Amino acid sequence: MPSPIGHAIAGFATAWAADLFPGDRASAIPPADASLYVRAGNGLTLACAALAMAPDLDLLMAGHRTVTHSVGATFFVALFATAMAVNARGPVLRVALTCAAAYASHLLLDWLGADTSRPYGLRVLWPFSDAYYISGLDIFRQTARRYITTPAVIEQNLLAVAQEIAILAPIAAALWLVRVKTLARLAAEMSSGDHPAQ
Repeated sequence: MPSPIGHAIAGFATAWAADLFPGDRASAIPPADASLYVRAGNGLTLACAALAMAPDLDLLMAGHRTVTHSVGATFFVALFATAMAVNARGPVLRVALTCAAAYASHLLLDWLGADTSRPYGLRVLWPFSDAYYISGLDIFRQTARRYITTPAVIEQNLLAVAQEIAILAPIAAALWLVRVKTLARLAAEMSSGDHPAQ
């Protein structure tokens, strides 16, 4: 299963991809003199990175890759994000779907990753099914979470992180570049009055 670093990159990528979809994107357009934090999407982008790592909090409890790695948990995240967006008077549907997608990115990466621990896979369809699912593609290496200070485990985890960065960082970078160009074009359209009201 991928590391928190790989999951965080996927969370950033999800937030930036969400800004490419049509709809209420006015809040995503940063001012010209904005800081990198604001240009990257403010707290929503950071929240997406945190949400993409969040399912592994079940490592602190018994039952890793069960309830927190499921569509049920993803639905709960969407409901919670909806409540937060309503409270903040933000674009409710966009925030809810972006947060749910960021959380679900964890499930996708784990499903595509190698798993050497029984039962293999994750209970992705909970509460509808207790079955475990895994793709078998092993796109991401298995990370070790025990004996993390031993040389063999350090090497294993470093290789896993390097592979995740090699696969996910170019995707995130491409989404960032497309997002920057798209939002700049949208800002120009809105300032010229050519953009229809949404």
